Amino acid sequence: MLFKLLPFIVILPSLAYSLISLLCAVKYFKGLPGPVKASLSPGVSILKPVKGMDAGSYDNFASFCRQHYAGAHQLVFAAASADDQVIPVIRQLMADFPEHDIALTINPAIHGPNYKVSNLINAFPRTLHDIIIVCDSDIRVAPDYLQSVTSHFHDPQVGLVTSLYRTSAVPGVATALEATGFTAEMIPNVLVALQLEGLSFALGASMAVRREALASIGGFQALADYLADDYQLGNKIHLAGWRIALDSCFVESMLKAEDLMSVLSRQLRWARTMRISRPGGYLASGMTLPFPAALLATLIAPSMSLALSAAALLYLVRMLVCTIFSRRFVRDGLFPGWLWLLPLRDMLAFFTWALSFLGNRVEWRGSRFVLRPGGKIEELV
Repeated sequence: MLFKLLPFIVILPSLAYSLISLLCAVKYFKGLPGPVKASLSPGVSILKPVKGMDAGSYDNFASFCRQHYAGAHQLVFAAASADDQVIPVIRQLMADFPEHDIALTINPAIHGPNYKVSNLINAFPRTLHDIIIVCDSDIRVAPDYLQSVTSHFHDPQVGLVTSLYRTSAVPGVATALEATGFTAEMIPNVLVALQLEGLSFALGASMAVRREALASIGGFQALADYLADDYQLGNKIHLAGWRIALDSCFVESMLKAEDLMSVLSRQLRWARTMRISRPGGYLASGMTLPFPAALLATLIAPSMSLALSAAALLYLVRMLVCTIFSRRFVRDGLFPGWLWLLPLRDMLAFFTWALSFLGNRVEWRGSRFVLRPGGKIEELV
């Protein structure tokens, strides 16, 4: 009897984790506070480091100018080169929204191997307000984004507010492999972490930080030597004694069409970065990955019927949970349409997890780096 139960025992950790993530999501979204009064609107400086064009760059930027927000807010773009192809788009934005406080800083000064952070350091003197938002250039936001994010800062213990992100439109299968990972892996993982231990990290798509909290960790300069500047910003602020809040207003990551190799390279970079940043938790996460569980259950099952039963049970539950996440919580419209891709997505997650232990080199924006213990990087010439 025990031999027959082995394939079901093998899938149990992954099965349990799927259900736990669903319970965590229900608890989080059920406990959200009501609308915040618009009169409570602190001044905000939005820092946006840019390099090259993203999918829908103009509309991404314009979404920050179309906010229903009563407080003062400015938008500061940070570029390293006057020849960057995104500069004309920013100039057009300035012309189309003359009533908005929009600034552009072009400064090639390098402060460390993380060039994005160098842009932030160069543009920081232009910021005017006490709430500083760092938002990636490929992010598009809803009109209530600023009001939602800043509402958390009425708690004086909150030092940083980060936001969940999703992708609702995917131009191809390779991009869908990445986008479905937000719904099936990233968001469930964040919600489980939030409920079990609270947040000790930030998500780079959107990070709103109190100026005082940023100063307490040494400013953006403290991040210049790290690849995962988002994780480090959140972790350092957490260790400095501030609380990190998770905002429920999703931001949209606008993915452009890419080939499979580009997606795989980025996934491996993320995996190796997380392995270096959180080695214990990252190693343990392998126990909850569904693909190796289904594969192992199939290999050790005493009969084909038991093998198929165990794998089918795991993926029926997983597909149901992912569909609930997609339709009810994330509302990205990816599932059930892309459910057929889920086993491939899970296979990709497992192989990037495994490959992350086989090296410390990553590629990022055309440059190659080696990861050092603790998450610092050195550029390879």
